[in-house]
Amino acid sequence: MKKVLAINSGSSSFKYKLFAIPEEKVLAEGIADRVGIDGSSFEIKLANGEKHTQEIAIPDQETAVNLLLKALKDYHVVDDLSEIVGVGHRIVAGGEDFTDSAIIDQAKLQKIYDLKEYAPLHNPAEGKGIEAFMKLLPDVPEVGVFDTSFHQTLDPEHYIYSIPYEYYEKYGIRKYGAHGTSVRYIVGRAGQMLKKDVEDLKLIVCHLGSGASVTAVKNGKSYDTSMGFTPLAGITMGTRSGDVDPSVLQYIMNKDHLDINEMIDILNDKSGLLGISGISSDMRDLENNSAQRAALARKIFVNRVRQYVGSYIVELKGVDAIIFTAGVGEHDAGIREEVMKSFEFMGLEPDYEANKSNGEKFISKPDSKIKALVIPTDEELMIERDVVRLAHLN
Repeated sequence: MKKVLAINSGSSSFKYKLFAIPEEKVLAEGIADRVGIDGSSFEIKLANGEKHTQEIAIPDQETAVNLLLKALKDYHVVDDLSEIVGVGHRIVAGGEDFTDSAIIDQAKLQKIYDLKEYAPLHNPAEGKGIEAFMKLLPDVPEVGVFDTSFHQTLDPEHYIYSIPYEYYEKYGIRKYGAHGTSVRYIVGRAGQMLKKDVEDLKLIVCHLGSGASVTAVKNGKSYDTSMGFTPLAGITMGTRSGDVDPSVLQYIMNKDHLDINEMIDILNDKSGLLGISGISSDMRDLENNSAQRAALARKIFVNRVRQYVGSYIVELKGVDAIIFTAGVGEHDAGIREEVMKSFEFMGLEPDYEANKSNGEKFISKPDSKIKALVIPTDEELMIERDVVRLAHLN
């Protein structure tokens, strides 16, 4: 049986799924957590529901990959590593260099590292993960699946910033977006649920997690998206500020004697829900918290989502469906309800009873002019499919 690994790396972790092909059955999944940090652990969940977790030092990505390959053999998910015929990796930033997923060689790997300024928390870790697999599975194709590639269909009016054009020409400064792998899955699944060709649909996908974005999709392609040159722009997120007046940066830097790197760290790591609430970056910690700033953080989050959804409805000249996905979008009924309420005047008729529970479903009434859906995302499935396509594993 041929098998494909899908890897979703973070700065200090990676999630994985092992698929059997061509049936796309998940044979194992899990996470190597806190890589390079004290208290690291490795987890594997088997197809029969068994879960095994070990607290173990994981100093680097190569150690994590070794643990994964050993676990797959120890639990007889694979009898021989030769059964793994492809490995796919989610890469956040591909710039304008990667308009599609690609088989990664040394030159393309270097390009991923070169693009680290576009996603400093992600690209270096993802590159290290690819290097580790190249070393341990040298004859297996490694495929990079770029979050930004889905957004390469944006028109210049949507991706060019209102700064001197020479900065785009010299440095490639433009909107690139992110979460494209997730949105690509959601669009296909939405077409199936709505029983329409995606080419005939106008959709708005709210990928609401610790990192969060809103994307307008027209004719199956990205039309506009909230994240920008880096994943820092757009709506309020767990620890990221989203959009902010650049003059605020100068003001704070002068008052607190900060350099630009320190200021960007604050916007990336100490802002968003965490910065507003002073409690947590996790929406679950704020949901039932009586603190005034916890409630304020949730209200601000909803407000920013509404702003982008509303503006995209205007850009698209209407919308067929608004879709919620990712951690908050899939599991926070209160956030979904507050967003939907804003668009009742446009013809969205929420089904508040359906919205009380989670899972893939419609959360609007059958006759609603604008549909609302919850669709759990599956980035790993899209990664697996790109590996099969590009490595010709059909």
